[in-house]
Amino acid sequence: MNLTRLFKAQKFLDDGIIEKHSLHGQDLTSNKILALLVEIGELANETRCFKHWSLKGPSEDSVILEEFVDGVHFFISLAISLGISPENFIVTEDYTKEDINSSFLELYRMVSNLGQMDIEAKLHAAFSLFIGIAEIHLGFTWNDIEQGYFRKNAINLKRQEEGY
Repeated sequence: MNLTRLFKAQKFLDDGIIEKHSLHGQDLTSNKILALLVEIGELANETRCFKHWSLKGPSEDSVILEEFVDGVHFFISLAISLGISPENFIVTEDYTKEDINSSFLELYRMVSNLGQMDIEAKLHAAFSLFIGIAEIHLGFTWNDIEQGYFRKNAINLKRQEEGY
């Protein structure tokens, strides 16, 4: 897992957003945490893993991957704003649970608690769980994630240029 390219691309996007929207010096941590929670919910919704009342299956892998990489954007954006280097954000532990629903619930708990002390360690653990969900429960490889990230990053850059 090489996060250096993703961190560089995310910093470029974040810097452009800060400049365009005159956000210099503002602490955007709580906004990013809330956005990350929303993206996790959108990902869970596309997997339909919790919808025991429905016969409809999950969305196509391409849709699920796009929702997943939206979350990657916010994880990396938070890491950058906290001064975490790509080398210190590499997944080293597996926090995934036996089933996807339990993994999502744990991820929500972890991300919801990011505003408390030791945010760097908690963010790293939550990112590790998030990657575990992709690899173990959803079957995505790191290559899938990286390619999906750069596809969505290009869309995000274009959106900023067009006044999103």
